[in-house]
Amino acid sequence: MLRELQITNLAIIDKLHVEFSPGLNILTGETGAGKSIIIDAVNLILGGRGSADLIRSGAKEASVEAVFDLSGRGALLEALATAGIECDGELLVRRVVAPGGKSRVFIGGGLATTSLLSEICRNLINIYGQHDAQSLLKTEQHLLLLDGYSGALPLRAEFAARYEQCQAAKHELQALEAGEREAARRLDLLSFQSNEIAEAKLAPGEEEELAEDRTRLAHSEKLMGASQGAFDALYGGEATLLGSLAGIIAGVADAGRIDPALVPVTEALEAAYAQLEDASLTLRDYAARVESDPARLEEIEDRLDAIGRLKKKYGASIEEILEYQRQVDQELSVLSDIEGTRSGLQARIAQLEQELATLGAKLSETRQDGAERLKEGMERELSELAMKHAVFETSFEKSAEAKSYGFERAEFLFSPNPGEPPKPLAKIASGGELSRLMLALKQLHPDSEVPTLIFDEVDTGIGGATSALVGEKLKRVAREQQVLAITHLPQVAAFADQHLKVEKKVADGRTATGVELLEGEGRVAEVARMLSGARVTEKTLEHARELIQEAVR
Repeated sequence: MLRELQITNLAIIDKLHVEFSPGLNILTGETGAGKSIIIDAVNLILGGRGSADLIRSGAKEASVEAVFDLSGRGALLEALATAGIECDGELLVRRVVAPGGKSRVFIGGGLATTSLLSEICRNLINIYGQHDAQSLLKTEQHLLLLDGYSGALPLRAEFAARYEQCQAAKHELQALEAGEREAARRLDLLSFQSNEIAEAKLAPGEEEELAEDRTRLAHSEKLMGASQGAFDALYGGEATLLGSLAGIIAGVADAGRIDPALVPVTEALEAAYAQLEDASLTLRDYAARVESDPARLEEIEDRLDAIGRLKKKYGASIEEILEYQRQVDQELSVLSDIEGTRSGLQARIAQLEQELATLGAKLSETRQDGAERLKEGMERELSELAMKHAVFETSFEKSAEAKSYGFERAEFLFSPNPGEPPKPLAKIASGGELSRLMLALKQLHPDSEVPTLIFDEVDTGIGGATSALVGEKLKRVAREQQVLAITHLPQVAAFADQHLKVEKKVADGRTATGVELLEGEGRVAEVARMLSGARVTEKTLEHARELIQEAVR
């Protein structure tokens, strides 16, 4: 709900701070006191047009700040978070109007755009009165309001889900058909790539093994010379190292029989002899395997060159090339079955269109029934609001093609006077009539999607016993939502949960608007002024007390 409003240098308002409460907030005051300027300020918060004419004479800029309490409004908090605005249940919005009509917008302390301000705040406040930025004038809202009243919102959501699925399938089919020629070219390319990789018969780790073989073959003479020479020196030639070592071991072993301290030395030498003997035999076998094979070397070079060409095309390693082939084969499988895919999509579209037709028929029937009940209820409520001859109807415009909301659009039609055909609200309803229409609608469908409703002189043209009925209806709406109402009727003001008096004062030669919270006898005095005008008598005061007491019951 709207908790606080601070207005600075706007029209005749110098600086004004107002705190609002839950329930019904009534604003009263003499004509020209500045009540409409407060509505203008709220309209700026809603993203309305900012004009330099709004800036108080002599001031550099005008500003409006609003603090909203969003406690328990999970959907709104989630929407704000989606827009990148974090708040802990409290949201500060500020709009500054500079000369030339340029505006600066701050949401939650951060700089923002007017369009974002409008998008967010239209979910926080609705104004019903003399302003043109209100939901009843937006034809696209009429069907949504009717669906809410008719209980058709779950059916509408189901229809919208099926519609999105159908549209997605149609787009997929269009893309498939538009891309058939490209698909044929793609099919040829992918087939060539898959065959080229398959014919190479690559194996993971193959490139590394070939590189090692190439290195050995390229240096075969050096490897053979080194291994054979080492074997000859160790074991195979004359005066070998192992022969000399055997003599040394025998000498040390003989000495060890004299001094046992040399026994470990003998064992160590014998172990070394065994290791050298194994190494020499390994060298002999290695030398026997090493050969110079130019043909094999050329074969390996060709194979590595072929792998290198594939790597330039398809991946940095054999593993990446094989993964690319897997993806190509998968796409080939899809492209090769275009006809099957097309048939499947066409069958799915036909099924979804049949489901849309069935759901759409139910939705239309529900709406027609709801429109009849809404007509009866609205005309009854409007009659109670001193519009006894008002006609309220819903016009439907059918469509052969489905939209996300169904097969029809809806528009509310209204005629306030007998003998006049009902016409669209935007063309015929005045501000006061529009306020009463919304008040009547709220009696029939008291939803609480928007936390704060503002009714600007909803009681225009109403008098007598009907006045108290308007107050009762506003009070009823205020049980679910915060209501701000500007009124000139004491019978309506008597129902206030919080009564605010707007008055114009002159100080230091300048006019300024102020707001006073009325309680007790101050409230009685204001209701009495509304009853009798400038001359307030004790009898008028007593009448005012009775009105307030009656409203509390």
